[in-house]
Amino acid sequence: MDKFYEEVQEPVSPHGQYFNSSVICSYVFGFLEFAIPFDNSLVIPLLKDVFIPINPRFSSIMVKDKEGKMRWRKVEVKPEEHLKIPIFPETINSSSCELYDNYFNDYVTSILAERTPQDKPLWEIHIINYPTTNEACTIIFKLHHALGDGYSLMGALLSCLQRADDPSLPLSFPSQRPQLDSKYAKINLFKKLCFDISSFFSSISDFGSSIIKTRMIEDDKTPIRSGYEGNESQPVTLSTISLSLDQIKEIKSKLKVTINDVVCGMVFYGIRLYMKEMNEKTKIANSTAVVMLNTRNIGGYRSLMEMQKPESKGLWGNQISFLQIPIPKVSQSVISNPLEFVWNSRELIKRKRHSFSVYLIALLMDLEMRLRGPEAVAKIIYNTIRNSSVFMSNLVGPIEKMALANHPVNGLYFTVAGGPENLTITIISYEKILRIAMKTQKGFIDEYKLKFCIEKAAAIISKAAME
Repeated sequence: MDKFYEEVQEPVSPHGQYFNSSVICSYVFGFLEFAIPFDNSLVIPLLKDVFIPINPRFSSIMVKDKEGKMRWRKVEVKPEEHLKIPIFPETINSSSCELYDNYFNDYVTSILAERTPQDKPLWEIHIINYPTTNEACTIIFKLHHALGDGYSLMGALLSCLQRADDPSLPLSFPSQRPQLDSKYAKINLFKKLCFDISSFFSSISDFGSSIIKTRMIEDDKTPIRSGYEGNESQPVTLSTISLSLDQIKEIKSKLKVTINDVVCGMVFYGIRLYMKEMNEKTKIANSTAVVMLNTRNIGGYRSLMEMQKPESKGLWGNQISFLQIPIPKVSQSVISNPLEFVWNSRELIKRKRHSFSVYLIALLMDLEMRLRGPEAVAKIIYNTIRNSSVFMSNLVGPIEKMALANHPVNGLYFTVAGGPENLTITIISYEKILRIAMKTQKGFIDEYKLKFCIEKAAAIISKAAME
């Protein structure tokens, strides 16, 4: 047998093919912020001994086999080809941090738009060893979405890190919500029957509206949605907001909702404030958020060894679906009581989560894959995101401070690039901070005003909850 085909290993998953197609080329970016400069001499040994062995896909490329199907082919990896260390112009003035902020932002804008070569494993590591307003050094992990989803890639990233206080102890994470609603378990049989019937019809309705949304109906054009083709090739900017996790937990306790409900309420309210600020008429526009959903029936992360076991039912990879959440509109009642935004968001998300339309859509996509191939399904995903107004994803980070090769990690955030949306919002917790990253289309969205509006929304909701 030809040596080429002997080296071809496991097939590329359907989602892996969707995210690396002529329609979509999607990447996940993880940002680690350090208070001290990173020792560059440590990087190549870390890549060889720690990062690359994490998963065979980090040393593989995508190729077609004899039958024309995509598979992962093992190749020799040269770590130095995947390591990028930019050199910025030197500065000696007192505002050097602000100047390096501009260099840093321009560099991030450039790498968010670039594609990695297909003849090398689909990842890069960027080390920016220059001080900015926030940190002394930033390391950026650029990982192709075909390698895995946020859950897999975050698990891989965290496996390179240790607890700063005691490396012998594992990192721990906030407890996840129970998979079954405890209230549902307590209600009587008649109410369960009514609930199930209601869920059935709402699921069918959600499934139908998702199909229509994907193929026929677009969101209104607003200050966060241009409606133009080819947005994925436009330059973008990245900015972040830091919120106190303790404060959000306090709001959660006061309102008897989840942290996710509070954060979504703040973000949705902030988006509506921005839309109103930019164009008064768009405050009641029809706008939808596409929320990426992890479909694994587990709580928290698993170790890499667990993820890669045959009996683990494929914890590694892309196991995701999408929820289409209408962004609540600003009514007079919301203006008088902004907490309604949190409660409205909660009801919308709760109903969508209990709907089995997610699984119906997955079945439809699987059928489409079999009949028309991955490019056709990639186009469906592309249209779903393009016809909506904002793409959202969230992950749970560790409770304790992390360190990479004894360099403490002060900050952690991530984003996703390669889709046709004008606005991407990603959220992750780390220690006692919740970090919201906003990827916005340059020249179309005013990132400073949007940041101000989301911070304003968080302050308004926090004040109202405390009262």
